[in-house]
Order: sequence, then structure tokens, then C-alpha cells
Amino acid sequence: MEDFSWGRAEGQLAVDIIETPSELIIRSILAGVLEKDLEIHATHDTVTIKGVRTEPFIPAHSVTHYAECFWGAFSRTIILPCSIQTNSPQAELNNGILTLVVKKAPPGGAVKITPTVV
Repeated sequence: MEDFSWGRAEGQLAVDIIETPSELIIRSILAGVLEKDLEIHATHDTVTIKGVRTEPFIPAHSVTHYAECFWGAFSRTIILPCSIQTNSPQAELNNGILTLVVKKAPPGGAVKITPTVV
């Protein structure tokens, strides 16, 4: 079997986004991903989850009949439905499920700008 891993694109995560009156909850299944292989970044309107799922050892001289699991690098940038506070996110990786909880930013973040007449 030929190795086409050089042309493999990153995998993309499936996510759930739940909104409560005060926070957003983002969940994703990350079975087989170690905490050290996971990065999470947030801005006021996006969250990016990146990582690597390492393929387990495959014995030499074996034949793979199905290869449906994704192994390798993955990432997902999520545009959030509202602004968030980036100073107090909480992330938990429990039994292969990532749960990220972020507080929503207070409404009214817009600022009026008055141009100077020159």
C-alpha cells in the first residue's frame, strides 16, 4: 500500500456550542488526544482548537482493511455567536470529551467614533 500521508490535510473537529444567559459551552470529542498534544486559543469572537491524535502502533506485515479513524493533526476555528471574555476560560478534558466554558462579554461593547473635521 502506498503512503500518501504527505498530502493529507488537517482533520476538522465536530463541535457542539451551547449558549446560556451568561456563558458559552463548547464541546468536542477528542478520544485518543493527550493534554500535551492540545492547544486552545480564544479571542473575543473566536475559539481555535488544535492538536494531534497519534496513530497507535501497527504491526509490520499487517493489512489494514478499514481506515476510517482520523490520525494526525487537526484544527477548528469557531466563530462564536456572541463576544466572550477571554480572561477566565475553563477547559476540561474528561474521558475524551473536551468541554470549554467561557463567560459572555457584557452587551454594548460598541464605541461611538466622532471624526475630527480638518
